[in-house]
Amino acid sequence: MTGKTQLGDFLQARRSQLRPEDVGVPTYGERRRVPGLRREELALLAGVSASYYTRLEQGQSLSASSEVLDAIAGALRLDDSERRYLHDLVRADRRRTRGRGRRPAPERVPEATAQLLDALADVPAIVLGLRGDVLAWNRPGHALFAGHLDRDAPDLPGQRPNMAALVFLDCHTRELYADWPSKARAVVGNLRLVAAQHPQDTALHALLGELSAKSAEFSSMWADHRVKACTVATYGMRHPLVGPLTVVQQTLSHGPGPGIVVATAEADSPSRAALTLLARAVAQDTDPAVRARTGHRGHRAGTA
Repeated sequence: MTGKTQLGDFLQARRSQLRPEDVGVPTYGERRRVPGLRREELALLAGVSASYYTRLEQGQSLSASSEVLDAIAGALRLDDSERRYLHDLVRADRRRTRGRGRRPAPERVPEATAQLLDALADVPAIVLGLRGDVLAWNRPGHALFAGHLDRDAPDLPGQRPNMAALVFLDCHTRELYADWPSKARAVVGNLRLVAAQHPQDTALHALLGELSAKSAEFSSMWADHRVKACTVATYGMRHPLVGPLTVVQQTLSHGPGPGIVVATAEADSPSRAALTLLARAVAQDTDPAVRARTGHRGHRAGTA
């Protein structure tokens, strides 16, 4: 996961996924032994020498300029997220030559983020850290995304749920998403972006290693080198309490710190009604009179 070949692996993977006919490269009917473009064909499209591009793909050159990287990104037809990822990989390789990995300090929820989470009392919301650790959630957020887990789990740094691990390793979360592969690919694509931006984060690499060892599906998706910034996405969900619904999951972030993921639904839709029903159900669970009748014990909303 953390070797010097991340840049080369990405370039090779994307080159193999680009067909000659996609970029106007003539093949004259010849049978090709490898899928996608050849190195010399990609180099010609990018306007660099074949030998230089080969060294770059083999991880032997860390001096590529921004202009060269943009030219290669254009030749590979990368989107904005993939283009930024390419630049991040080069910077990551340069940083790896200067120092060793380090374990970062535990993440905390900023006061402003805690206030926003509190204001979203009726909207499912969770606060996620850099690696997808759940730092906090409100009651609807806990009920929607992980109602089978202890509501107080985010309070304990050593026991915080990780959303990437839940998606790949937790059967309840897998069943929650009607199109699980779509959600899984979005998680992997986002983790690739984070890994390129934080190449020396040992906790992140430990997570990637665990997911690779325990999930063949994660390993396969990771090897595909797809990159995706999943800040806004629509998912069909099969919730055990309120049934099927479709939600828009979007990340509210104002910098490098934790972001809040909120789930919303279209106005006057069955999905909006389902979210309203879920919010009412968890609100009743906090009512002292209801708890006295049912014998349930209340839980604090997760804070860190």
